[in-house]
Amino acid sequence: MKPSPQYDLTGKRVLVTGATSGIGAELARACAQRGATVGICGRRADRLEAVLAELVAHSPTSRGWVIDLAELDGIEAFARRVLDGLGGIDVLINNAGIPKRRTTMALTFDEIESVNRINYLSPIALTIALLPSLIEASGEIINISSVAARLSPPAEAAYAATKAAITAYSESMVVDLAVANINVGVHVVNPGVFDTELFTLPGNDPFSSPIEALPVAAIVEPVLGLLGTDQFEVYVPEWFGDVVGHKFPDTTAYLKGNIAYAKSQQPKQ
Repeated sequence: MKPSPQYDLTGKRVLVTGATSGIGAELARACAQRGATVGICGRRADRLEAVLAELVAHSPTSRGWVIDLAELDGIEAFARRVLDGLGGIDVLINNAGIPKRRTTMALTFDEIESVNRINYLSPIALTIALLPSLIEASGEIINISSVAARLSPPAEAAYAATKAAITAYSESMVVDLAVANINVGVHVVNPGVFDTELFTLPGNDPFSSPIEALPVAAIVEPVLGLLGTDQFEVYVPEWFGDVVGHKFPDTTAYLKGNIAYAKSQQPKQ
């Protein structure tokens, strides 16, 4: 992908959620290095301060806020703090998310609800709260979804459903904004497995076989390359898009193949 016209982010005001580690922290650093004033948020104050210190070395007016986005009632007030702190917003990167690797037979409703609050409801609430400012700035929204939203992985029903929801919401939002002649870009990023703590957190079933993870630095070019373009969606790595293309003409055959592969990965009895 060629660099977009807005690849230089000088003067842009960018908010990255879930930026205390992993993909969010890497994207925040990249935006600051490219001249943006970056706002970041996360639950862990110590990690937030460490990442913010890196940002201000490149972008002295960057800001950070400690917040638990699962507390949906506090998101409107948080959005106001962001707008006051950054003076507006040009780019919103909804990155915050949590995993839940557990089969549908073992999932509880409370687990499903908690994943939904972070992965789907909180980015939508934040988008709604910041949309007037994004419209004023002719800004852009990047929603970090997942290849899980399209590929029906085993033991990922709760997580995959939230990512499918944010993807579907984004698709409809593109249409609604265009019909209303509102100039706000909406993009979706579908990462595969990256070398982050997301895949080693407690409370999740282990992978049945080793997973080759990409370094977080590999996410930067595909994500920032969307800015200033009308491209809706990108897969990282790109070949996942080909897998999705094979799925939809015959979902039954795709699911049978998924089942066969998952069974082949089960430990021998």
